[in-house]
Formats: sequence, structure tokens, C-alpha cells
Amino acid sequence: MTVISGLSTVIRKHDKEKQMVTIKEERVSAAEYIDFLKRTDLGSQYPKERFEQRIEKLVRNVSISLIARNGEGLIVGALFGLTDFCYWLYITDLGVDRNYERQGIATRLMKTAHEIAGGEKDIAVYLIANEDAVPFYEKIGMKKANDVMQYNHIEWTEWTVE
Repeated sequence: MTVISGLSTVIRKHDKEKQMVTIKEERVSAAEYIDFLKRTDLGSQYPKERFEQRIEKLVRNVSISLIARNGEGLIVGALFGLTDFCYWLYITDLGVDRNYERQGIATRLMKTAHEIAGGEKDIAVYLIANEDAVPFYEKIGMKKANDVMQYNHIEWTEWTVE
């Protein structure tokens, strides 16, 4: 586990208490990630079918795994991405604990992932955005694209991780 240089930051939670958040490139267990999903809106993006097995594969196999933790070690933000480290980065997951939203964590996660993958001069970033998240992505400079193709024949029962 390496701490990404310069990414410890003091943020203010809603109760005005100061809280240190540190971003590290690290792997987490499926159980810890599932616990995090319960505290975010990110969990609604997953199908119910074989959920735990798929999450186990996800946390084990992503190219980039960035985790933001508060001072007590609780995951308060996460970004998973797939990259070739030459041309592209596909963000599969970006979420922030509801109690830590609007503190800049997601922006820092995106910028850090982009740099790890190779930087904005070499790496194009792609993702599928939840409709509610589109304003955030536009705010950080992303644009909607109409050239994405899809091949999807999987079972997909919508649900919310609780």
C-alpha cells in the first residue's frame, strides 16, 4: 500500500468537525467494499445476480484501486478503473460516502487516477455516468459522448445494496 503523495487533506464534515481523509492506492476486501456501498448511492449500479462473487472479482482485478479513508480508517470514497496505461482509462466505480459528499473527494480521486494511468496529455477517460452524477462530471471537464457501443446479454435485476 502506497500513500499517493500530497493527498492527505483536512475536510469539514457537515457537523463542522475537522476530519483527515487520505487517499491510497490499495486493494480492499469484498466485504469492506460492500459495507462502503451501503453508505453510497453507487450500490444501485450493480445487478443482484451473483453480486458478492462479482464484487470479489472486481476488487481483485481492477487496474487502479484508489481508496479514501477517514482518520478512523473507514472507507469514505473509492475509485476503480481499468487502463492500458498508454491511451485510455475506464472508470468502473466512483463513489463517496453520503456523509462526505461535496468535500472534493471524488474530484481528487478522479485526478489521481488520471495521473496514475498516465496523465491528461496521454490518457482519455471514459465512464458510464448515473444521470444524477452528470453535473459533477461536467463540472470536472468531462463531456457527453454519443459514440459508445454496448453488448449486454446478462441477467440484470435492479436493487440497492443494504
